[in-house]
Amino acid sequence: QVKLVESGGGLVQAGGSLRLSCAASGVTVSITVYGWYRQAPGKQRELVATIVNDGGSTYYGDSVKGRFTISRDNAAKAVYLQMNGLKPEDTAVYYCYQRTRFNAYWGQGTQVTVSS
Repeated sequence: QVKLVESGGGLVQAGGSLRLSCAASGVTVSITVYGWYRQAPGKQRELVATIVNDGGSTYYGDSVKGRFTISRDNAAKAVYLQMNGLKPEDTAVYYCYQRTRFNAYWGQGTQVTVSS
């Protein structure tokens, strides 16, 4: 059974930093894309960042460019999100995402709250 487990969320003051981690278990094939999404109360889930495993190219949503950095450890099937310069509008549940050729998997979400 595939399971993605996130960690690293919490409460931080505006301007602070957090590092989210997500590790997969039970995935027996290669991950092609790793990513992070977030969903704030009353809003749709939005893409935060993705990284393609082959080559490492990245994509960031406009609201996080220059502040967040996505990275991965393919051997561990883990993805990370370094979040700097956090703003109150970054408050959301953050979900990790890992895709193979055949399936897409989601974590259970981790809460990030940024106080002003």
